[in-house]
Amino acid sequence: MRKKPREHYIVDGYNVINLWPELTALRNDLSEARDKLVHMLAEYGAYEKYDMTVVFDALFTADDERVEQVNKHLEVVYTGKGETADSYIERLAYDSVRMGREVHVVTSDGAEQAVILGAGAYRHPSGEFHRMVKRAKKEIKDKYLGKVVLPISRNEIGSRIDAETLAKLDALRKSK
Repeated sequence: MRKKPREHYIVDGYNVINLWPELTALRNDLSEARDKLVHMLAEYGAYEKYDMTVVFDALFTADDERVEQVNKHLEVVYTGKGETADSYIERLAYDSVRMGREVHVVTSDGAEQAVILGAGAYRHPSGEFHRMVKRAKKEIKDKYLGKVVLPISRNEIGSRIDAETLAKLDALRKSK
């Protein structure tokens, strides 16, 4: 029996940065906003067991396309000179669907959503996807951290070492 491929989420990076409150606050430092988004997507993708691709425009640069493999299931794409994130996402979604993958595209760009649906991919507006990511983060916190209970009493080293060592440390403290 052949294993079903992981669902593939393709995220329009700057579209999300410009719509998620915790990222719009970082718009003056796009590098930090990108890093935070990548971190959030890495966590979300790992928890939900999705392959993730986040695409950022580099339309107005002279740079070539650059792909960074963050981990086995997350890659970051910076489009090359003259290519928009939208055109890259549309091509990637179309190719992935043709390969038999279930593809989800995250963008609030109406024109791009229409093309994506025509290619056979699912679409998620950025706001809806934000709620999905926040829900998963809460599940992770509840499932793996649970309720954090701080100790009622102080946890001092004196209660965990022998009397001779305690006396030596006390003498050292008093000699200063």
